[in-house]
Amino acid sequence: MTPIVLIPGLLCTAEVFAPQVAALWPHGPITVANTLAGETMADMAAAILAQAPPRFALAGLSMGGYVALEIVRQAPERVVKLALISTQALPDTPEQSEQRRTFVALARKAKFATVLRHATATILHPDRRDDADLAAVNLRMGLTVGVEGLARQTAAIIGRPDSRPTLPTIHVPTLVLVGDSDPLMPPERSHDMAAAIPGARLVVVPQCGHASTLEQPAAVNQALVEWMADEVDGG
Repeated sequence: MTPIVLIPGLLCTAEVFAPQVAALWPHGPITVANTLAGETMADMAAAILAQAPPRFALAGLSMGGYVALEIVRQAPERVVKLALISTQALPDTPEQSEQRRTFVALARKAKFATVLRHATATILHPDRRDDADLAAVNLRMGLTVGVEGLARQTAAIIGRPDSRPTLPTIHVPTLVLVGDSDPLMPPERSHDMAAAIPGARLVVVPQCGHASTLEQPAAVNQALVEWMADEVDGG
C-alpha cells in the first residue's frame, strides 16, 4: 500500500481532511502534515519531508498545494502521486499580497472569531454559506491555527515562487481538482495547471466553492480514490 501525505490549507487543521481520511484509509497509511511552523514554503516543505515516508502519494489543499509543489521541487523522487486541490501554480500579484496583509492586520485588531466567520462565508458556494456545521468546522480550525499562525502562513504564501515552470517536470499520476464556483481559485487556473502537467486529470466539482474537501466530500473522495487506483511506476 502507498503511504499518503495530506497538506492542509491556510487556517486549516487536519480536520479539513476528515472525510478524506475515512475514504483513503483502505488505500494506505495516512499522515496529515503539520503546517504550524516554518517561515517560508521551503521551510514547510523541508519539515514535512523530514517526517514523511521514503516515497508517498501527496495531496495539498489551497496553501497545501503550494507546499506540495515545493516538495516536488525539493524531492521529486519521493513523490509517487500528486493531487492539487483548490490551488494554483501562479504567484501572488502585488494586489493579492496587499489584500493578504490587510486581512492579517484586521485579524490582529478585530475579534478573530468574527473575522473568521466572515472570511468563511466568502469562500463557500452560495448554497453552503448558511451551513452551521460547515461554519463551525472552519471556525474551529481557524481558532486552532490562531492569528500568529495566520500571519506566518500568509507571509509564506506571499513569498512563494511561481510554480508554473515546475509543472511540465511532473511525471507521476496527477489529479487537479477545483470547485466550479471557487471564488479564490477560478477553475481556469486549474485547467491551465492540468494542461501543463503531462497526463494530469482535471476534476471540476459541481456546486462547490473553495473548501472543496468539506463542501463536497463525496465528490472529492471519489476523485481521490480513483487517483489512488492509478498505476505508479515502481522504479
